Amino acid sequence: MDLGLAGKTAIVTGAANGIGAAITTRLSAEGANVVVCDVNLEAAEAHASTLAKGRALVAKADVTNAAEVSEMVEKALAAFGGVDILVNNAGLTRDMRITKMSEADWDIVVDVILKGAFLCTRAVLPHMSEQKWGRIVNISSRAHLGNPGQANYSAAKAGLIGFTRALSLEAGRNFVTVNAVAPGMINTAMVRSLPHWNAIRENAEKTTPIPRIGEPEDIADAVAFLVSERASYISGEVLHVTGGRY
Repeated sequence: MDLGLAGKTAIVTGAANGIGAAITTRLSAEGANVVVCDVNLEAAEAHASTLAKGRALVAKADVTNAAEVSEMVEKALAAFGGVDILVNNAGLTRDMRITKMSEADWDIVVDVILKGAFLCTRAVLPHMSEQKWGRIVNISSRAHLGNPGQANYSAAKAGLIGFTRALSLEAGRNFVTVNAVAPGMINTAMVRSLPHWNAIRENAEKTTPIPRIGEPEDIADAVAFLVSERASYISGEVLHVTGGRY
């Protein structure tokens, strides 16, 4: 199936590893230009080297810094002449029961996930609106339903869903769609670094209707569809990619 992504330009945040890397790999395979945005320049460059030559750009940016976000978008415009797709994927965890959670741990999680999506969207939306075509996908999480020890992460991921729905109402008039993907347990380095990873994986496999842990490519496939021409009449939606686990 032709997704109609050849020649489109996509910015993906948090793109050096894990889900973000899988998304850029998938979009690049579809013929899109990709901007690999990450705070880790070395890792971003290493990943970009695996993508189609001439169609991958590395941009080091802290998504909570408005000036760095603007610079990243300008770099994409200069290299490829436009921005058609934004995937707000940057995120991190600082898990702790709330009575022991520091203010700093709350702030960094909420800022990277939610403020980062706001700043990146604000920077690209005028260009999408002017060209009357755009796709924004926010990477939420099944955790938006709530997880113990993740009040900061769950709140931020739930906030992304509200952000998605509000923005879809603003952007639709200019044929810009805005959707969210909510992954379940996905096999990434960040997840594998969690304490008791093996027990977490075994529990997820036992409680998931499709009895396996998700892979980054499962999320990348969902994103590729939502940013494609095939999804032009889908907006304001949340696509759970969880193997049926809620």
